[in-house]
Amino acid sequence: MTNLARLFDLPNFDRYFVGFEPMIKRFEEANETLSKVIPNYPPYNIAKVDDNKYVIEMAVAGFGKHQLDMTFQDGSLIISGNSAIGSEDNNVDYLHKGIADRAFTRKFSLADTVEIKNAELVNGMLKIWLENIIPDSKKPKKIDITDTATESKVADTKQLLTEDKKAK
Repeated sequence: MTNLARLFDLPNFDRYFVGFEPMIKRFEEANETLSKVIPNYPPYNIAKVDDNKYVIEMAVAGFGKHQLDMTFQDGSLIISGNSAIGSEDNNVDYLHKGIADRAFTRKFSLADTVEIKNAELVNGMLKIWLENIIPDSKKPKKIDITDTATESKVADTKQLLTEDKKAK
């Protein structure tokens, strides 16, 4: 059993977390993905640019815009590249081939509040700009607590004062 699986098998787990079933499902899916061989091509960085802004930088040297495909589906950003599309050097006899140009697919799970703002290919780096947009309903809010015992005493006092004024 993996560490992640043990985390979700804790007794009384559901006593403390309400409405997290979709998130748990995504963790389980991520666990399945991680248990397989994790691809390391192409290399990438994920940087936090600001409190709510991120950028994924992926080294795609040798790939042109027409050889890359980005799709966002079911909360997942899927980036794939196929060097065979539009490649003119299929018959080149390399003495040394150190630049990988094999096909790839990378998948990133994004939170429901994360939006893809922009993607650009600059000097062999694919940069995908993301922003976490937190809706007002998800932002912290102050909740007033009423004390019904105190409120009823205040109401009774106001009623008595009103009656006293009428009696005079």
